[in-house]
Amino acid sequence: MKEDPSAAGSLTPRRARPLPTALIVMGVSGSGKSTVGVSLARALGWDFRDGDAFHPASNVDKMRSGAPLTDADRWPWLDAIAAHVTALEARGGHVVIACSALKRVYRNRLRASGGRLRFVYLDGSFALIKARMKARSGHFMPASLLESQFATLEPPAADEGAIRVAIDAGPDAIVDAVIAALDPAA
Repeated sequence: MKEDPSAAGSLTPRRARPLPTALIVMGVSGSGKSTVGVSLARALGWDFRDGDAFHPASNVDKMRSGAPLTDADRWPWLDAIAAHVTALEARGGHVVIACSALKRVYRNRLRASGGRLRFVYLDGSFALIKARMKARSGHFMPASLLESQFATLEPPAADEGAIRVAIDAGPDAIVDAVIAALDPAA
């Protein structure tokens, strides 16, 4: 019996789409971006960068003083992150970056770099995140700015293809959920 060539395609395993160059772990301050980002990078064997490291000193000083950043403050910061992703992609590397990316326009600015990136949105309640912020020490972002972060937050829309993860699970469960979402065959 002769095999039908059109049927052969249905037996071919699905090819996973290529991994992004960068996973941007996003959310408000205190949502666990750095903790999850470090664990995710380790699990994937990728580099980790904290988006805060891309801020100019003037932005850090402004936030430390309790003043929220303006969009004009954020553009150079986002452009520096985008340039890092683009340079890394040219070298064939991968990175996980913790970056608030609270508004769609900020995420679009990062996407405009042309680099392959995907957002991981850490979703949590105001009460949970405020409690976490009050418990941490040594961070320049005071808990008093959390209200402005939630006011600014535009959760990713369905058309953005972000991986949305509730933060009430532990970091390991969050990492497992993200990795499962990256694998379309899973």
